[in-house]
Formats: sequence, structure tokens, C-alpha cells
Amino acid sequence: MASKSSPLLSLLFALLALLPLVSAAFGFTSSGNNYIVDAGSADPLIFTLSKSSCDISSIKFRGNELQGSSGKGTHISSGLGSATVSVSTVTAAGARVIRIECATSTLTHYMAVREGESKIYMATYITAEPSVGELRFIARLNKNVLPLEHPFGEVSSTLDSSTAVEGSDVYLVNGQTRSKFYSSERYIDEDAACVYGLNTPEAIHACILVPQRESSSGGPFFRDINSNRVGDSTNLYNYMNSGHVQTEAFRVGLHGPYLLQFSRSGIPKKREVDTSFFADLNVKGYVPASGRGTVTGRASGVPSSFQTVVHWFNSNAQYWTYPSSTGAFTSPLMKPGTYTMVLYQTEFKVATTTVSVSAGSATTKDIASTLSAPAKSLLKIGEYDGQPTGFRNADKFLRMHPSDSRMSSWGPLTYNVGSSSSSDFPMAIFKSVNNPATINVNLASAPGAATLRIATTLSFAGGRPSVSVNGWNAPTPAAPAKIDSRGVTRGAYRGHGEVYDFKVPAGTLVAGKNTITIGVASGSDGATFLSPNYIVDCIELFT
Repeated sequence: MASKSSPLLSLLFALLALLPLVSAAFGFTSSGNNYIVDAGSADPLIFTLSKSSCDISSIKFRGNELQGSSGKGTHISSGLGSATVSVSTVTAAGARVIRIECATSTLTHYMAVREGESKIYMATYITAEPSVGELRFIARLNKNVLPLEHPFGEVSSTLDSSTAVEGSDVYLVNGQTRSKFYSSERYIDEDAACVYGLNTPEAIHACILVPQRESSSGGPFFRDINSNRVGDSTNLYNYMNSGHVQTEAFRVGLHGPYLLQFSRSGIPKKREVDTSFFADLNVKGYVPASGRGTVTGRASGVPSSFQTVVHWFNSNAQYWTYPSSTGAFTSPLMKPGTYTMVLYQTEFKVATTTVSVSAGSATTKDIASTLSAPAKSLLKIGEYDGQPTGFRNADKFLRMHPSDSRMSSWGPLTYNVGSSSSSDFPMAIFKSVNNPATINVNLASAPGAATLRIATTLSFAGGRPSVSVNGWNAPTPAAPAKIDSRGVTRGAYRGHGEVYDFKVPAGTLVAGKNTITIGVASGSDGATFLSPNYIVDCIELFT
């Protein structure tokens, strides 16, 4: 009898798992040194918050404990240590909200839970950068319930690593290089960063969503850590400021709102997130829609084969958008102020202007590319797109270390104009690995004076091009602005984007075969892939 009924029982249990669990009433209670917060949602979310540190020590979703077992909390940076924590129930945009404020001398972290939603909304206000140099939120979650990562899978999981490849953040796992840095995505493209489980014991997603990064730094193409699986937990991050290839000063003020969302219905979309109720929460630095303005206009001059991006920034905020196919654009809602306005050909800067934004109004400002084609191009490798697109290993380096066995040989390589493809030229030239790269080009006639232009995206340890043309050595250019961070080994390529023009004297280029070598100049040294280097965007010889 039991054996005949077991399939029915299995079906019943499966159906019950799909039904919402019963949660306690919406609200919060005090329990010793903690607050217990209940979202009152159909899929119950209950979490435990320290009254003294603002650490979250337990997150229960549908009865599953999602907090990791490392003993470390879910919190800002590596934990505030101590904070003045206050919790209250308020009404915001017509809904009941549990408002949490965790205050220190230079940082106030806010959390908000709307009745019936399995979400923890957050915002972080700072008057100074944390002493550790990074402003981040980290959720340290249960690796047994949430073992998988979205959108890039195992590339950032360093669980079961056998060897440290570089520092304390790049490891070898089952013969492949892994790093938390390989989970990054361009700010302009990022949506939800999630960790999830499939039937362990049931499908659950935990996701970080950041609708607007107006107070972060680095612009639309900056990228930072989103997730990784390591030790006793699967971690989700919202890096707001970090020294990971930092190209501009950190911004203080309000970072967010952003949220940690739990669901059984798959991956949420940040465009569906509504945080306007923060206007009723008395949050420092929050500027509602009524206190903002927009910029509208048309971007022109970028060929259709490239992305068109418009970017606005000043010391207080940053914004960006993709114009439509006709070039028409409307900016996100922006804080009032005067902004630098930049037009990009994918990621290559092609125009700059300024614009002022006023609250409650739309400012009209067009922008057009100033990039012009040379009179005559003698050779061109790559395109001016601000990325190492098409060059060797450019299709791999975002998700693996340059030493990875899946990488193609770095060389030194020789590129023969007319028979080689762009993948025969390395995306990066390292002083101690593939220095120099060689280009052979046959010219029908001697062209006279010419310019060799080398556009780069990122420099490490002062690396910049050194050039020789048929034995003529070009003057060494000045060192680029220093970025105190590893780049290509962390899957990063977006720096200041230096462009070097080498003036080749008349008589240097000849009819027939010409040999150009491009190496690395730097006053520094280093081993293998941590030697001075730069990433290549485009190489062009023209008159």
C-alpha cells in the first residue's frame, strides 16, 4: 500500500513546495542584541539585524537559511564594527515600510522593507571614503542553498582552488584560472547580479540590483566585482567605490538606492525597480524626481557599426545613456549642476562639451563626433572603439588570467599586412612576455612623412609604446597618468585611453617592405604578466 501511494505523496509534496509559506505579521521585534524583521511577504522573508553593528546575521527566505556559515555578517564594507541602529515603521508612498538607519561618524546606511515584498532596499550615505578604501555592500550567503552565479557562472568561483596564480585574488581551479574580478560587467550593461540554487531544496534566487550609479566613479564602462563563491559562502556585492582601476576621484554623498531581492521566479530586471518611495524616508542626500532635470538632444557622427554612448559627469554625479538608432536621446533624471558631456564611439571618446541641468526642466544639447579620417591610411589594425576588440585573446581575458592554458600564445607575434588577421596581433604587449610586436607592410611607393598612431585603453606600471620604423627609433613618449591597480590580469581594460602619435620623418618609409616594431617603454620592471604593459585599441599608419 505504501509503495502505491508514494508517487502521490511525492506529487503532493512537490505541489506544496510551490505554495506560499505562512509568514508572521509584517513588522519588527526586539530579541536580545538583535532586531528580527519580517517583510510580511507571500514568500516569507525574515532577517536578523544586530542592534550594535548593523550586521545581518540571518536571512530566512521561505524557511531556508540563506546566510552563510562563516560567522561573518552581511554588511557594508567588512562590517561597521559599531553603529547607532534605529528601526521604525513608517508610511512611504502609501505603503507601510520598516525603516532602518545605521549611523557612524562618516557613514549612514539605510535599509527599507516594504510590506509584502521579499526585498531589502538600501542606500548608503558617506561624507568620507571608508578607511579601507572601498565602499561596498556584501551579502555572504549559504553556498549549499545558493551555489550558482549569474550571469557568468563559474568564472569567479575560487572554491576548491589548488594554487594562487596572482596575489590573493586569482587562483587555479581544475586547471582554469578563476577570480572574483571575472564576475564584473560594464556599468552601462549590468542588470541583476545573482546567486541561485536549483532544487536545493528549491529554486531560489538572491539578486543585487542597482538602478542608478550616479555617486560611483569611473563612468559607464567601469566594472567591478559582482559575485564569487569562496570558502563557506557564495558572495554577492555592490561595489560603490573601489581602487580597482580607479580613473577618477571617489564621490561622496548618497550611493543608491539599491536592493537585495529574493525570489523563486527567476532573474529580475533593474528597469522594473521603483525606489521613488525613498522620497518619504528622510534619507540624507536623496534627491526626488521633482528636484532633478534632464538633457535631451541628438548624437551624430558615430557610424552604425559602433555603439553610441552619451555620458555626463561632474564631481558629484555621473549618468549615461544609449541614444536611439536616430541619435535621439534623453538623459536619466539628473541632479542640478554643470556637467561635462562626452560622446563615445563604443568606448572611444569622440566629442566633449558642457551642459547645465536645472531642476524641473529639460535642457536641449546636441553633440557630434569630431573624429576625422586621415587623408590616406597606409595600414590599420583594429578600430577606434576604446576596446581591444578582435586582437589576440581579447575574446578571453575578461573571464580568465593571461597565463590560463586556454589563452592563445601571446608571442612575440608578427603581423603581415594583407595576409594576417587582427587576431595575429596581441591585445596587450607586456615588457617581459611578448615585447616587441612586429608589423611588416609593403608599400607601392615611399609616402614621405607619416604618422603612426597607437591608441591604447589602459596602461600598467607606466607602460607605453616604444616604436622603431626600419631602424629609426621614435622618441619615447611621456609616461601616462598612473593608475595604481592591476588591469589586464584582473580582466580590466578601461583606463584613461591614451592615444600616441609618432611622427615618422620623410625618407624613413620606403617602397617595398617596411618593418615596424612596437614595444614597451617603462622605467619599471616586473615578472611576466605583471611587467609594464598596455592594452591596444587601434594601430594606424597614415599620411
